[in-house]
Amino acid sequence: MEKFYLIVGHVDWIARLVPLGVKLVQLRIKDAPIDEVRAQIRRAKQICDAHNCQLIVNDYWQIAIEEHCDFVHLGQEDMDEADFEAIRSANIRFGLSTHDEDELDRALSFNPAYVALGPVYPTILKKMKWAPQGLERVTRWKQMVGDVPLVGIGGLSVERAPGVLAAGADSVAVVTDIQFADDPEARTREWIEICS
Repeated sequence: MEKFYLIVGHVDWIARLVPLGVKLVQLRIKDAPIDEVRAQIRRAKQICDAHNCQLIVNDYWQIAIEEHCDFVHLGQEDMDEADFEAIRSANIRFGLSTHDEDELDRALSFNPAYVALGPVYPTILKKMKWAPQGLERVTRWKQMVGDVPLVGIGGLSVERAPGVLAAGADSVAVVTDIQFADDPEARTREWIEICS
């Protein structure tokens, strides 16, 4: 699994940053009409295909099936609604979010392509009922998941990434460190370099 895992909220970010050499990106669209979601996923897939980048669709597994995408990410609530049989039948791999040991046990029972643990550090992205997990939890989670790739997410920066990888994460997911950077392109290049 790629060490650098970019997460963006609109396809325009994919158009901007994937050509720089990003090889793994999640499109996480919130609060958009379904036709708009479909159009963004379709465009994102075209861009990613052209640049040999793995696209992961957040939440919208039905559209991912219809648009012949091959990877989705599901949160714990999304797992309640998801038809895992349909997802597997479409040969779609999936990653799952986890925040505590019960969620981890549940996620592993689905045989995911990866599990995400977060927030590792305090995050401004969304309100979390979980306290920051810290690096020791990353190490413990990796021991528990074994060969399943572990993605660290939440409050990550270029400066914090090496510690998270050293603690046992196979991949580091980033949102705000790039989205709110003065120069997102330059920051993306820093991420690619530090994760190569």
